[in-house]
Amino acid sequence: MENSYNTIVVGAGQAGLAMGYYLKQKSISFLIIDSSSRVGDSWRHRYDSLTLFTPRSHSALPGMNVEGSPHGYPNKDEIADYLENYSRHYDLPVQLNTSVINLFKENKKFHLITSKGNYIAKNIIIATGPFQKPFVPDIQKDVSKDIFQIHAAHYRNPSQLKEGTTLIVGAGNSGVQIATELAESREVYLSVGKRMKFLPYTLLNRSIFWWFQVLGVSKATIHSKLGQFMKKNDPIIGKELKPLLSRGAVKKISKVSKADGKSLICQNGEKVQPENIIWATGYHNDYEWIEVPNIIDKNNNVIQDRGITKEKGLYFLGLSWQYRRGSALLLGVGEDAKFLANHIT
Repeated sequence: MENSYNTIVVGAGQAGLAMGYYLKQKSISFLIIDSSSRVGDSWRHRYDSLTLFTPRSHSALPGMNVEGSPHGYPNKDEIADYLENYSRHYDLPVQLNTSVINLFKENKKFHLITSKGNYIAKNIIIATGPFQKPFVPDIQKDVSKDIFQIHAAHYRNPSQLKEGTTLIVGAGNSGVQIATELAESREVYLSVGKRMKFLPYTLLNRSIFWWFQVLGVSKATIHSKLGQFMKKNDPIIGKELKPLLSRGAVKKISKVSKADGKSLICQNGEKVQPENIIWATGYHNDYEWIEVPNIIDKNNNVIQDRGITKEKGLYFLGLSWQYRRGSALLLGVGEDAKFLANHIT
């Protein structure tokens, strides 16, 4: 027997819960499903030292603040527990331990095949977020088996690594935080693909995100010139790495282009022979389970406008730069969720 709802949300992370907050205010039936065993697990399972670069005042979903000093920076376990408490507080209909097998549309209804049975819905909102399948470049196949390799998605703490030099490939916020942590106990190389831009956590005793709001930066959309510039020039928040680079505690090298056994070779010819490699190389989308045509382009990106696809009733939420820079962030995803809830109803 298939269970029927007006709307099903796939994903019970921050995007799915924000969607649930607004759907709860409408007179429609809906369900949120997730493959995890607990709400917040996507945060719980990240590296132990992870601290958000947004203060608590800028890390909350609609309607409920994050406990603690609004000017302090929450760690990943605080956010995991916050999401779980948020779900309970608003009594959102979340069904866990439910993996989606495929999605298709028939007779104007969406059919969702899952590990917990089959579901029918008028609307489907895919809120699985931007962190799906860890991406590792093909050059990892040419790395000696003597070198320990791990993706940042599976890194937890330094105890996982072998003793000795560690190379971090990728200098986004995660790569930079991990490099800063490891520099306390070992020689660290950081492979950087483009010029790094650093912004402080605070400016004149105000969070940099407060300034973003005041100056209108947070409102810049993907269609604006400012939005396009920001997307191509995403900065590193925090300056802890700068003094480490200055004194050589972390050694910056150019983009790694190939591997030759125990050597990693950079674009400028530099060579590094690490004992460990951490691939902080991001993620790619996993939409193989979606059997709806004209939704995903040849680069495996969603074809959407503010989360609305060409297929009536199929929506996305929580994508990176879905509409604004904050679309995939705790503070910003609520605006997109509210827009979609109003559009649906």
